[in-house]
Amino acid sequence: MKVFGFAGFSGSGKTTLIERLIPLLVAEDLRISLIKHTHHSFDLDQSGKDSYRLRSAGAKEVFLVSSQRWVLMHELRGDSEPTLEEQLTHMSPCDLVLVEGFKYTPIPKIEIHRTANNKPLIYPEHPNVVALASDVSIESGLPWFHLDDIQAIAAFIIHHQELK
Repeated sequence: MKVFGFAGFSGSGKTTLIERLIPLLVAEDLRISLIKHTHHSFDLDQSGKDSYRLRSAGAKEVFLVSSQRWVLMHELRGDSEPTLEEQLTHMSPCDLVLVEGFKYTPIPKIEIHRTANNKPLIYPEHPNVVALASDVSIESGLPWFHLDDIQAIAAFIIHHQELK
């Protein structure tokens, strides 16, 4: 599986860009999966539901299955957060895994930058940034894309990852 990331500070537009990008990549007959990293606590389960009750009782994993989807919830229960490499071992085969977050993990990535955030670039300190996407032109020596130029960003990723 090929892996390609999107990094940037919160509020830069990573999720919005990826949401717009996925349909273009799927239209190219690519099987796309995604890993999203968050620094916040989250829970997909609902209090009072059987799965929530069983997980709260101490189950390390709960696997929910229906005719539309399945999800595996895994409680770390004090274990370390898994690395990106460990997470990839749980993914089903696909053409491309998009990764949101993992700013400093050594995978090729586009840095998403929005001037209104008033945050510094992570490039050039992080050599795995292979392109920049922002709301204003940035001179860096790397390919630059406007945040709204989704077609060009999709073409860049397909070419960079040698998917076509």
